[in-house]
Amino acid sequence: MLHVALWEPEIPPNTGNVARLCAATGARLHLVGRLGFRLDDRSLKRAGLDYWPAVDWVRHDTLEEFERSLEGRPIWVVETPADVPYTRAAFRDGDCLLFGSESKGLPPEVRARHAGRVVGVPMPTGKVRSLNLATTVGVVLYEALRQVHDW
Repeated sequence: MLHVALWEPEIPPNTGNVARLCAATGARLHLVGRLGFRLDDRSLKRAGLDYWPAVDWVRHDTLEEFERSLEGRPIWVVETPADVPYTRAAFRDGDCLLFGSESKGLPPEVRARHAGRVVGVPMPTGKVRSLNLATTVGVVLYEALRQVHDW
């Protein structure tokens, strides 16, 4: 099983779409830190439609609590900018993909703590600063699944 973690997500439909991705793929969703919405938010539920019961998800108040819950599993930090593209990562079963908040990303100390596992999605035109959170999760999660399952 792969893990997807969202650090302080701010936009309910993004989190709902990520939850749907996790329901479709069997990945466990971790919601970490202060959320920018309530978990009973209508737009969150609408984005996840009727898939929420199929989502294996966990809520963590702090990053430290989240990291302890993984019991030493590797954490891949998916962030912009990153020197290494996600396609060069060697994902394995049990790995966790950690994504930062939509407006702030991840705290610098998190990037530093996982410096050997910081990857990003290339944006070759240079015309945008970043991709939508749910889009990025989908791109990287499916590459990790392709590697794990040898698709």
